[in-house]
Amino acid sequence: MAKVELFVNGRAVTGEAEDRTLLVHFLRETLGLTGTHVGCDTSQCGACVVHVDGRAIKSCTMLAAQASGSTITTIEGLGSSGELHPLQVAFRENHALQCGFCTPGMIMTSVDMIRRHPNGLDETTVRDELEGNICRCTGYHNIVKAVLDASDKMGKGTVKAA
Repeated sequence: MAKVELFVNGRAVTGEAEDRTLLVHFLRETLGLTGTHVGCDTSQCGACVVHVDGRAIKSCTMLAAQASGSTITTIEGLGSSGELHPLQVAFRENHALQCGFCTPGMIMTSVDMIRRHPNGLDETTVRDELEGNICRCTGYHNIVKAVLDASDKMGKGTVKAA
């Protein structure tokens, strides 16, 4: 068993995990953070995206022991003071939610995307960067619209990406 020490959503956590335990399973089963979804276990769908040290990663591609010492942000830690993150608001306002299974991964990927493109985004860039996130319910139109809306609002200096 490996000792795993992380800083998750603003708090220090410690736990033990078998050497083969994926970060996604550690977050869900050990820490009870079930907003991070397991969709495929093959790194295809993006439902498990979290931020590790500020960068979006598919948590099914990283062992919990590899993440030890890192700062992790999950969908549960994205907002602040009981408020939704601007991207979460944009998903709601632009009807980018269907069944909701892919939503946490889409949002976490998009927050990182906006951070990396502080001067704004265009539709082609958003579609290209969401390529590793699968939504089985929509044609992505409203998801792209929500990301562009949030990018525009966050780019005006009113809100910073997490």
